Amino acid sequence: GRVLSEASEAGDSPRAILVSVSPLPRAIQETHIEELRELARSAGIVVTGTLIQRVADIHPRHILGKGKLTELEILALQGQASLIIFDGELTPAQLNSLSEVTERKVLDRTQLILDIFAQRATTRAGKLQVEMAQLKYTQPRLVGKNRAMDRLMGGIGGRGPGETKLETDRRRIRERIAKIKKELDGLRQQRAFTRARRARQGLPVAALVGYTNAGKSTLLNTLSGADVLAEDKLFATLDPVVRTVKTPAGGEFLLVDTVGFISKLPHALVDAFHSTLEEALLADVLLIVSDGASGEMIRQHDVVLEVLSSLGAADKPMIDVINKADLPGVTANEWPGAIAISAKKGEGLDALLE
Repeated sequence: GRVLSEASEAGDSPRAILVSVSPLPRAIQETHIEELRELARSAGIVVTGTLIQRVADIHPRHILGKGKLTELEILALQGQASLIIFDGELTPAQLNSLSEVTERKVLDRTQLILDIFAQRATTRAGKLQVEMAQLKYTQPRLVGKNRAMDRLMGGIGGRGPGETKLETDRRRIRERIAKIKKELDGLRQQRAFTRARRARQGLPVAALVGYTNAGKSTLLNTLSGADVLAEDKLFATLDPVVRTVKTPAGGEFLLVDTVGFISKLPHALVDAFHSTLEEALLADVLLIVSDGASGEMIRQHDVVLEVLSSLGAADKPMIDVINKADLPGVTANEWPGAIAISAKKGEGLDALLE
């Protein structure tokens, strides 16, 4: 959240140039840039330009050559951009070399996602999880500007009152991570109690999983008459939301909404949100919600299955739900047994509840 609020004081919303440097074919780079653009939009950033470079292999230190750096600077000047956002994850060395050649703030995809998460987290657990992921990501990327000075300042043995700012920062981060871990464990136990209480009530649990922005929260709202925040943004839901839903036959079940998935979800985040995703793991049935209007639907579906199997939930009973069926050209013909619905207009929900 901090990154963007600083930038947004300058203008209404921060402006950014998106950059993709990759050995992948240009068409694939372009779909990645599109997803990055969506992420930027969700974070409240205005994209004023993009730069795509295809390279045989990425240089471990200098991510862009001199010519491209000049081109990037010109793009940023034209668009008055204060941010440069790279698709993918930058290594500490790459971040460092970029900070030497540009005055602008450099972020990578992971930092951008972390920033969105920081804006969205509402519960104590959510906030702690985001902070933990941010700290873990920052840790290896804390770089002292001048290494030789660091060594001199340390005094004999390099500890004690001569401890450098860099070392202090690193130690602070380590201590903070340990503290957050403890608190999260406590919160996890509380959640386990809540789950045990639910299990005693004997209500079956269904969990909504799917790519971010596929319409999970809208579906939850329509089915339960609840009013969970549902926005056309990536990662609008961060904390698990639980609602009771009645079936036409008169039964009841609990519906859990989970954080949305995204391709190449940074590992730091999968770890951080393990506890949120636990809700999905312990459900009796998973509803996989896909965005029928997205050209990337099949790929996104694969991502969801990948994340589920990495969490050990691949063998759960699943129902495929293809959402946004009110839009032209959306059908469930792609998958046998899938149910086409429109969460917004309430179409197909009876079939789903059946």
